[in-house]
Amino acid sequence: MSEPGYEQARDELAAVVAKLEAGGLSLEDSLTLWERGEALAKICDRHLAGARERVETALAAAEAED
Repeated sequence: MSEPGYEQARDELAAVVAKLEAGGLSLEDSLTLWERGEALAKICDRHLAGARERVETALAAAEAED
C-alpha cells in the first residue's frame, strides 16, 4: 500500500479530527482514530519537509546563478 499524497493525508486527518471532536466513540475506536491521526500527521510532515527542501534547493540554485 502506497503512502497517500499530502492533500489526501491532510483531508483524511481533518476527517479524523472531526470524528474525535464529535465524540460518542468507544475508547477503542477513539484510540484507533488517534493512532491513524498520528500516522497521517507524520505523513503530512514528511511531505512538507520534502517541499521545503525543494524550495530551498531552488532558491540556492537561483542565488548561485546571480
